[in-house]
Amino acid sequence: MVTGLGAVSPCGNSAPETWDGMVAGRSGITAITRFDCGDWPVRIAGEVKGFDGVELLGRRQAKRMDLFMQYACVAADEAVADAGLDLSVEDPTLCGAYVGTGIGGVGELLGGHEGFMAGGPKGISPFYIPRSLTNLAAGWIAMRLGLKGPNMAHTTACASGNHAIGEAGRAIRCGDADIILAGGAEAPVIGPSIAGFMVMKALSKRSDEPAKASRPFDRERNGFVMGEGAGILVLEELEHAKARGARIYAELTGYGLSCDAHHLTAPAPGGEGAARCMSMALRSAKLNPDQIAYINAHGTSTPQNDRTETQAMHTAFGDHAHKLMVSSTKSVTGHLLGAAGGVESLATVLAVHNDVVPPTATWEHRDPDCDLDYVPKDARDAVVEHGMCNSFGFGGTNATLVFSKPE
Repeated sequence: MVTGLGAVSPCGNSAPETWDGMVAGRSGITAITRFDCGDWPVRIAGEVKGFDGVELLGRRQAKRMDLFMQYACVAADEAVADAGLDLSVEDPTLCGAYVGTGIGGVGELLGGHEGFMAGGPKGISPFYIPRSLTNLAAGWIAMRLGLKGPNMAHTTACASGNHAIGEAGRAIRCGDADIILAGGAEAPVIGPSIAGFMVMKALSKRSDEPAKASRPFDRERNGFVMGEGAGILVLEELEHAKARGARIYAELTGYGLSCDAHHLTAPAPGGEGAARCMSMALRSAKLNPDQIAYINAHGTSTPQNDRTETQAMHTAFGDHAHKLMVSSTKSVTGHLLGAAGGVESLATVLAVHNDVVPPTATWEHRDPDCDLDYVPKDARDAVVEHGMCNSFGFGGTNATLVFSKPE
């Protein structure tokens, strides 16, 4: 069961702010302020704004964390408060944290290298290694909150957040934990990361129109927009949640995972791996394809992904594909890489809970290869008994989750 939500995103530094931005179609994509892009063709990103880790976490802890860890801890604090959890009365050995990240402390790695080149070993902070490690978002959450149960970091590129949530659900079903804080975190808005994706020709160059640059499923899409942040869900065993009278947003009913085994960065032809992943999630949830009302798509705004994901939905859902509501909230957040699954799972949970489908806010032009209902421009009131969330990563790794109204 999902009983708590927390987020830090380009649309806002809380779950309600993030959700409101998604529903309103209010873009968090702006000109990059973290570094001077000069005359680069890519000068935009979905930056988190007004975030002060020292104020929120205290100077002593914040200086020991990379930014992605700070985002994760702040989102986790919000999720615990939202769930109404008093962790002091819980068995700490049955409480855990699973937080995925794609590239983790990349900013710390690069900063440490610069310090080393300038001053040798004396130029490196004693916190260089722990601020670099991908597992220390989950580790810090556990240390701060006293969670002594399962603790894992999943690093599967842009599928990391969904894998963390899916595996956390499995751990709870196996009896390994009663409560797991699960999701993803990422802080990749630094020069080398932007430049790296830029030279791959993966990023949108629509730098003069930041709010319109991420255009999932639109004929004029020309690449994704880098984003950052964290999304954390409190997953809780049903009887445990009922015993403490918890509000239940939704139930995690299905989880699918697969690999294309095809290419470093490109999806398999026709979305074969993604289709298998969605079908596996349906079987896991014991649902027929026609029971899914909404899909929060991976929807990156790249020419290849959006076409291939559409083909995969046709394969997995057959005739029902044209009755699906499909949207990509990356239209306003950009692509949060390893944090995408955490923030987009939160959006799917709230779509199920509120019976509101967030839009693909920037969609304008029909692409003949993308022929589904992408909920263009405006949010839609609609009953969502079951919603699906897709995340697909480089290397062909795929993860799909299904969230349902609790019985």
